Amino acid sequence: MQNLCPCGSGQVFANCCEAIISGKKDALTAQELMRSRYTAFTQANIDYLMRSHSIKTRPIKERKSIEKWAKSVVWMGLSILQVQAGEANDEIGYVEFKALYLENGKPQQIHEKSLFQRENGKWVYVSGVHF
Repeated sequence: MQNLCPCGSGQVFANCCEAIISGKKDALTAQELMRSRYTAFTQANIDYLMRSHSIKTRPIKERKSIEKWAKSVVWMGLSILQVQAGEANDEIGYVEFKALYLENGKPQQIHEKSLFQRENGKWVYVSGVHF
């Protein structure tokens, strides 16, 4: 049995976020990038998280603390709440989501509206507003 992708798409990981995270294909939409970044957090794949983050806002100095935190929590699921633009022909897009996780055994969530834009033709995460 093949594993379902952590992003919640219902697809098998190998047919979903794996190709984007590994660099075999680019995310076609902002939502695909959002889902691949969530999946990378579940794997504490800090290299991909940095690579898929805008050069202008990339948190290089927090690299180790982000990795440590991602490894310390148990990821429970991703819900996409709203998508604005961010399609294959757009230059910017927004994805509002909730990511559920357990930290020290207590349920937590990230509720964010993320801004994505194209950088050198590829979707990247720029910033987010937390709710």
